Amino acid sequence: MARPATVPPTAGLPLRLADLRPWGDADLAGRLAQWLGLPHQVQLECSGTSALMVALRTLKTLAPGRSEVVAPAYTCPLVALAVAQCGLRLRLCDLRADALDMDPQALRALCSERTLAVLPTHLCGRVADVAMAMDRAHAVGAYVVEDAAQALGAKFGPQPNDRPAGTLGDIGFYSLAVGKGLTTFEGGVLTARDAAVREALRATSAATVRPSPWWELRRSVELAGYAALYRPAGLHLAYGAPLQQSLARHDWVEAAGDDFDDFIPQHPLGRWRRRVGCRALERLAAFQQQAAGQAQRRSAQLAAIPGLEVVADAAPRARGTWPVILLRLPRSAARDALLRAHWGDGSGLSLPFVHVLTDYGRYDHVLDAARHDPVEQARDWAGRLLAISNSPWLDDGRFAGLLQILEQSALATS
Repeated sequence: MARPATVPPTAGLPLRLADLRPWGDADLAGRLAQWLGLPHQVQLECSGTSALMVALRTLKTLAPGRSEVVAPAYTCPLVALAVAQCGLRLRLCDLRADALDMDPQALRALCSERTLAVLPTHLCGRVADVAMAMDRAHAVGAYVVEDAAQALGAKFGPQPNDRPAGTLGDIGFYSLAVGKGLTTFEGGVLTARDAAVREALRATSAATVRPSPWWELRRSVELAGYAALYRPAGLHLAYGAPLQQSLARHDWVEAAGDDFDDFIPQHPLGRWRRRVGCRALERLAAFQQQAAGQAQRRSAQLAAIPGLEVVADAAPRARGTWPVILLRLPRSAARDALLRAHWGDGSGLSLPFVHVLTDYGRYDHVLDAARHDPVEQARDWAGRLLAISNSPWLDDGRFAGLLQILEQSALATS
């Protein structure tokens, strides 16, 4: 029996052999600043998580009397690990009932004179309401660190006066990990609106981030492996087979990639990987435009199925990126049944994250007071969300099959 075709869980930008040449422009910071339309240089780190840690350590020096960081209850577990490694306490904000974003009333209740930073998060490319978060944070003297790890290329506001997501907060960061669009296998980007804050970020990085030839060699080998295997012929080896093994063990946390250990590497992003990033960046805008067109067509087809909600941007007049299409199903039982039947079978289904942070158990040691924050609406989102890959390798034929699966599920649960 033929194995099912493997579809990547997100729409990552494939690399070309020519991208791997060991010579050429390595000014990825300058190229990214230009691509984002920023008048100043961005700062490169080795991962989005490392960029977040540099940001938080910088803010600790700017506001030493503050100790709490407020983030959405449904977000990447690496956020909790990063906050703890910076010696800060995480507080979890519940989500809105009508949008995948922090609830304004819940956020107001959490913000206080102890709050160092609030982290509005553009989850899976869906744009959060950063203006609301800034209003709540600045009212108590806190900073806003805009988590645009999954949203490089998203925009606020109407054209031609739009602004890049990640640049509205006091500090913003992006991830260049696999599956996020542009990748250097791992990589992070920092930016800040204020020149003094940008200088403080550079000083913190210089004081705390040390070269690591071992980690740079490892990431370089992994990037070469990504270039070789991130294509239809190689995906089963790189992603499909490990996914099927995790699902066979009924380990959804491992299948979703939510199984992190406490150690977070921090080292400079190497010159060769920056060269690869510069070459791939030239194709990113066209790739994202194609992905947006595909997502809009498919979202309209999905929205026509009774009971399915296509998750939209929370911020008004925003244009997010589309690594995946997010759906919210009427009931968690229906969502779970779909995943048990079709996760890993080539249908393109997956989860952004399995749980709210307090429900993993394995991260309780870094949650502290956050374990008692009310997160019921976020828990409801976590139980009903479903991600559909927006990779071009989920072709129209297979997407038509997925529509049929979802229509049958809607009929069975109506």
